[in-house]
Amino acid sequence: LRHKVAEYTEDRNRMDLDGTSALSPYLRFGMLSARLAFTTAQSMARDSHDPLLKKGCEAWINELIWREFYQSILYHFPYVLDIAFNPARRNIPWRNAPEELDAWKEGRTGYPIVDAGMRQLAETGWMHNRARMITASFLIKDLLINWQDGEQWFMRNLVDGDPAANNGGWQWSAGTGTDAAPYFRIFNPVLQGKKFDPLGNYVRRWVPELRNVPEGKIHSPWEMTPDEQRSCGASIGWDYPAPIVDHASARVRTLKAYKDA
Repeated sequence: LRHKVAEYTEDRNRMDLDGTSALSPYLRFGMLSARLAFTTAQSMARDSHDPLLKKGCEAWINELIWREFYQSILYHFPYVLDIAFNPARRNIPWRNAPEELDAWKEGRTGYPIVDAGMRQLAETGWMHNRARMITASFLIKDLLINWQDGEQWFMRNLVDGDPAANNGGWQWSAGTGTDAAPYFRIFNPVLQGKKFDPLGNYVRRWVPELRNVPEGKIHSPWEMTPDEQRSCGASIGWDYPAPIVDHASARVRTLKAYKDA
């Protein structure tokens, strides 16, 4: 709150910046009181004359409220840990694609922003929240793999893994939960990367085989010519995998699956 909250509203979605509080593990295990966090941020917002600080505190409080919201959902509707909250979304024809699921888990999808997030998770046990949304959307709506497979993988690997928040986040991404993202909201991983990692620094950190790819191609390295790929040591299909799915085609497939369910 003393150093970062004034920039929180703008920086919290940037995966290449240290713009989040990173307090989720401490909140998860009761080392930090959510009530203390809320009241302290609320007091700062009330007493400050800095509009950016006020806005940042309010944005951070909203994130704390999401945490409490999902705690309440789990308490009142414990079945969400087993099935979709929304009965109308319980019969989606998910694909059984173990090789693609493994590629997602291991950061080998061929989409740099997705792979960066999954490798950050594997190495650190934590992942930027924007990356969590991008990787979840990719598993569910590009690969059409059951959100519960992703939920289980996150709980197995996240140091801040919380059953309520994790389930709520996955059901939000899948469009199956409370106040969920509409089923037709499908993140484009290339555009998400360009928007929230504009210089490609997040990708370069976690996907080092792409470290020499120029800024304009870092989120779609397959668009480089063979000579360009060789010159930066990132030959697609050799140094770095080709995309395991075509996003445009996958989007059409997913929209049909949701409409037919």
